[in-house]
Amino acid sequence: SFAMGAAAVRGLVLAALLALAARAHRPNVVLILTDDQDVCLGGMTPLKKTNALIAQMGITFLNAYVPSALCCPSRASILTGKYPHNHHVVNNTLEGNCSSKLWQKIQEPHTFPALLKSMCGYQTFFAGKYLNEYGAEDAGGVGHVPPGWSFWYALEKNSKYYNYTLSVNGKARKHGENYSVDYLTDVLANMSLDFLEYKSNFEPFFMMISTPAPHSPWTAAPQYANSFPNVSAPRNSNFNIHGKNKHWLIRQAKTPMTNSSIQFLDDAYRKRWQTLLSVDDLVEKLVKKLELNGELDNTYIFYTSDNGYHTGQFSLPIDKRQLYEFDIKVPLLVRGPGIKPNQTNKMLVANIDLGPTILDIAGYDLNKTQMDGMSLLPLLRGDKNVTWRSDFLVEYQGEGYNGSDPTCPGLGPGVTHCFPDCVCEDSYNNTYACVRTLSASWDLQYCEFDDREVFVEVYNLTADPHQINNIAKTIDQEILEKMNYRLMMLQSCSGATCRTPGVFDPGYRFDPRLMFSNHGLRARRFSAQSLQGI
Repeated sequence: SFAMGAAAVRGLVLAALLALAARAHRPNVVLILTDDQDVCLGGMTPLKKTNALIAQMGITFLNAYVPSALCCPSRASILTGKYPHNHHVVNNTLEGNCSSKLWQKIQEPHTFPALLKSMCGYQTFFAGKYLNEYGAEDAGGVGHVPPGWSFWYALEKNSKYYNYTLSVNGKARKHGENYSVDYLTDVLANMSLDFLEYKSNFEPFFMMISTPAPHSPWTAAPQYANSFPNVSAPRNSNFNIHGKNKHWLIRQAKTPMTNSSIQFLDDAYRKRWQTLLSVDDLVEKLVKKLELNGELDNTYIFYTSDNGYHTGQFSLPIDKRQLYEFDIKVPLLVRGPGIKPNQTNKMLVANIDLGPTILDIAGYDLNKTQMDGMSLLPLLRGDKNVTWRSDFLVEYQGEGYNGSDPTCPGLGPGVTHCFPDCVCEDSYNNTYACVRTLSASWDLQYCEFDDREVFVEVYNLTADPHQINNIAKTIDQEILEKMNYRLMMLQSCSGATCRTPGVFDPGYRFDPRLMFSNHGLRARRFSAQSLQGI
């Protein structure tokens, strides 16, 4: 009986070891998130190593978008897999729910990293910019470590390169301005390499590395401070033109821009590229370390940004926040097990898909989540006959100050970010929602503003990729009605209802009678007649 007992114990030990081995062999995931990196205006051009090590070794999504072109709402969408109307982070302020007590209580416990750690047995590592108001005294300061992170190295507040504070697992650590020990992009790289050196080898890992680059103040590492001397912002067809037929905020931009504005945005463009060279180095170091550890073949690496950017489009000098492609479209590159090299994919994907994808990789049942996005895993694997979405929702709630900007007294209250030349990039009624559609037959964007004009913008991107001509007055009335109804549906969607067929999908159902009855949706904001006055 003793021998039998010993055999049973050995069997149990063996089973436990096999279970551990299986758990340890589940894929690792790395998510590299840049800050304000566009794709439409050449934002990926300086990243030669990243292109070679991720894009050429995997897949590039050519139509990757964010549902809100601003840091905090977009980052909240990545973490929760939800549209802003479901995670309730509407802008970069505490009042707008950015890293607020309410966010911490209601959303943070259900982020995908929290599920990876608690339900999937992953060790998790975060380094870099989290949410713009993270570390605010009114929301727990840097002592607050969100659930789901085994190792936490988060930047207090917004992107900086020097003279910042990190929360190191809840303890404040101040950094100065000595390049070799303080330059944030390099600090993030070094902390990531340390994690890969000292982590447990008995659990799979998830790393999220969130760089300050290429966000302002655009401080390059000293060795890159003179790079790209002849580079200037692209002069494409919507550069330095008047945004006629657009929302009043776009129309107020001074056209043509002053020489000083153009010099300012060219300098910003060049400096943004310079800061990205350090991100390129980070990617290279990370991939080399994974290779050295023998872990590269079992690791998915995602590379993306929280929103796009513009430099002079429609005479808006520099910022994001607008509904146009240059602000809502982002890079998305992925390499990993089962992904064939050097592929591109044209499917319509959004950052709400990242959480479901990473949970799917970890083997978690997505039906147990409340996420609005879809797993990209079938696209990554190259599955045949995948049914995919043809549209998604873009939504933004404008910000404006109650008082006037003292440097621009002529503007009055309600506007913000009015620099340079008192050209404002935002206002309290720059509040809009759009359906962005990409189907076999249509490449279309339909947007409504929540302002007194109830302004509508519609673009056919097949004919007009730079969104110069608003066709709201001339497009077929039936398409307008269907788009308005689809927008109402998406603005009130949650989970699976965010993934129903779009206007041009075979399974789409449209009942015009529903347009005039509320059915729990917000009231239809305009009638066909009022559209004629746009």
